[in-house]
Amino acid sequence: MKRLFIVCLLCFSVLSLCAEEISFTCKAPSTVVVGQQFRLVYTINKDGKDLRVPEISDFDVLFGPSTSHSSSFQIVNGKATSNTQITYTYMLAGREPGTYTIAPATITISGDKYTSNSVQIEVLPQDKTASSNSTTTSSNQRVNNSSVGEVSNEQIFVKQHFSKVKVYEQEAIEVVYKLYTRVDVVQVGGVKFPEFKDFYVQDVELDNNRPWQVEHVDGYNYNTIVLKQCVIFPQHSGKFNIDGGNVEVVLRVRTSSSRHQSIFDDFFQSYQDVKRNLKFSGNTITVKELPANAPAGFNGAVGSFTLNSSISSEDIKVNDALTMKLKISGTGNIKLLKTPEVKFPLDFDVYDPKMDVKVKPASNGQTGYKAIEYVAIPRFGGNFEIPSVKFVYFDVNKGSYQTLNTPVYKINVDGNATSTSGTTVVSPTVNKENVKQLSTDIRFIHTDIEKDLNKKSSHFAFSSSMYVCLLTPLFIFIIVLLLLQKQAKENANVALRNTKRANKVAKKRLKEAQKCLKAGEKSKFYEETMRALWGYIADKLTIPVSELTKDNVQDKLTSHNCDEELIKEFLSCLSDCEFARFSPVVDDSLSMDNIYNRAADLIGKLDNTLR
Repeated sequence: MKRLFIVCLLCFSVLSLCAEEISFTCKAPSTVVVGQQFRLVYTINKDGKDLRVPEISDFDVLFGPSTSHSSSFQIVNGKATSNTQITYTYMLAGREPGTYTIAPATITISGDKYTSNSVQIEVLPQDKTASSNSTTTSSNQRVNNSSVGEVSNEQIFVKQHFSKVKVYEQEAIEVVYKLYTRVDVVQVGGVKFPEFKDFYVQDVELDNNRPWQVEHVDGYNYNTIVLKQCVIFPQHSGKFNIDGGNVEVVLRVRTSSSRHQSIFDDFFQSYQDVKRNLKFSGNTITVKELPANAPAGFNGAVGSFTLNSSISSEDIKVNDALTMKLKISGTGNIKLLKTPEVKFPLDFDVYDPKMDVKVKPASNGQTGYKAIEYVAIPRFGGNFEIPSVKFVYFDVNKGSYQTLNTPVYKINVDGNATSTSGTTVVSPTVNKENVKQLSTDIRFIHTDIEKDLNKKSSHFAFSSSMYVCLLTPLFIFIIVLLLLQKQAKENANVALRNTKRANKVAKKRLKEAQKCLKAGEKSKFYEETMRALWGYIADKLTIPVSELTKDNVQDKLTSHNCDEELIKEFLSCLSDCEFARFSPVVDDSLSMDNIYNRAADLIGKLDNTLR
């Protein structure tokens, strides 16, 4: 029996391996520098033959292909998994600056031909100083890295990139904050980005493990990384000044001992970590009004869109559900689109539409779709018509309004209902499958109402029940009035309300941070912890959000006779959160467990002090 089980298990394993989808991919860095060596790697998950790589004429092929093969097989809880990986590696070097595309490669597996993806590689020119002799380079390194004060603004800076600065209302603008550096960066934190007032903002979620890229700026190659990316939509016309901001970084600086002044100085150099605050400037955005005399039906859609529609059937029966679907696809302010109105016949019961919105940020807005599902039920037979649905949008590329229309749908309703058992009932989010029938049992109405009322009224008049019925609403009214007065007094004193709820709100945010800690969501954990600390102090000390700065908080806490060490620890915890949030490497003192315990302890101590 045991042997039979093993045989069956192996059979299932073989079947699962045979069903494995074949993957053939090509990878290479997106940017390299002239003369820089890099790997071009083809990876496939099954043995093949007759690998054909395209001609690589734009690069120097130093060697290749180098082949490696690895495989693994395991059975966990009766489920077999296998992983096979064959790699073909070429070593290349950039020859001339420019952007080049390496065409797909092909390979044959079990008689079938498979094709890889193509890759695009940008080759950047060398630094201005690349040709300098080694003596000069070594000297420059000692000058530039001896201390933070000697690291110039040209070696490390932050830039704010706007895809456009002159737009129409509701037109999308991509905003990217990027760090440029030619020195070693250990940590990035203490980030302060501007607020986009009068703009609808959609943040782009960034990968915590995103790689550094190389960019050529003003004759030098910089390592770059995106700190923040978002897409903004102006809600009003006018000129808007976007503030600058700052980013705190920790640099790894190389220093030399002053006791050694010889050609062997480089052997005695050491490193130290230093903080530096990088400020970046803002920008001005000019927002134009949309052209006047917009067509009827325009509801603020700006971008480039398509409109598709469909109905479940043109021939239905009375009490059957009719479903009509609209799908608006394209690029623009999709999330802000208003739902088009469908004018169903008057003899149709119409229910609230269901909506499905899926978008992803793009440089020219949100790309995706908004799907709307309408449900209506005819109550009478006959021939009906659903008029064309109009969707009007402003096309920023054409600079004009565009109108899209759905076809006119003619509906034939059979007067014979699909069921005679009753009346159809539909929920607000109904579809055809949700339609149910109520029972048709007739409950006759009793007509001797006057006789019954006279009989009962003689017993009710001037009885205790009558007085209870009269006085109960009065008592309820008085109680409600008193509660409303109390609530009004508390609402009038916003500061008092915020102070009372400060600890409660902070604990709630710490619970969210704890969930992120358990889930291993590093960035979100530090963000929630900072929200708990900043939020608590803002509510407790009644500090407006616009005035929340470390200096202001320190002054307020001092005026409330807070212990100096406690204030110092609070500010230190905030700074550590900021650094740890963006740092690729975090030591034990800045671990999530350590930060969480410190934050919880600090809020408890402050709450005991600020009573």
